[in-house]
Amino acid sequence: MTVHEPRIATYDAFWPFYLGEHALPATRAWHFLGTGLVLLALAAGLVTGDWRYFAAAPVCGYLFAWISHFFVEHNRPATFTYPLWSLISDFRMFFLFVAGRLGAELRRHGVSR
Repeated sequence: MTVHEPRIATYDAFWPFYLGEHALPATRAWHFLGTGLVLLALAAGLVTGDWRYFAAAPVCGYLFAWISHFFVEHNRPATFTYPLWSLISDFRMFFLFVAGRLGAELRRHGVSR
């Protein structure tokens, strides 16, 4: 019999869980790469009007994120259970990193690896 964890009910409760699922710096680096490529693909699509860039965007994001979860963090991607909150959190984590505030956010939520 499989024991199921209770479903997270709010985004405020999800965010610390999400950070914990991305505890390893290498996992966050893979996510940063994937999310950066997503943003570049979207920008290229807007500039060129080529729909293939838009099609490539989710592939880039999910490919790098899932590689990190399966081969680095060794956990199940949160997007399988919480797709919208995970997408929001990917961008939140990316922009916190760019702003130099991710380390403080990780410490605030007890993620210290």
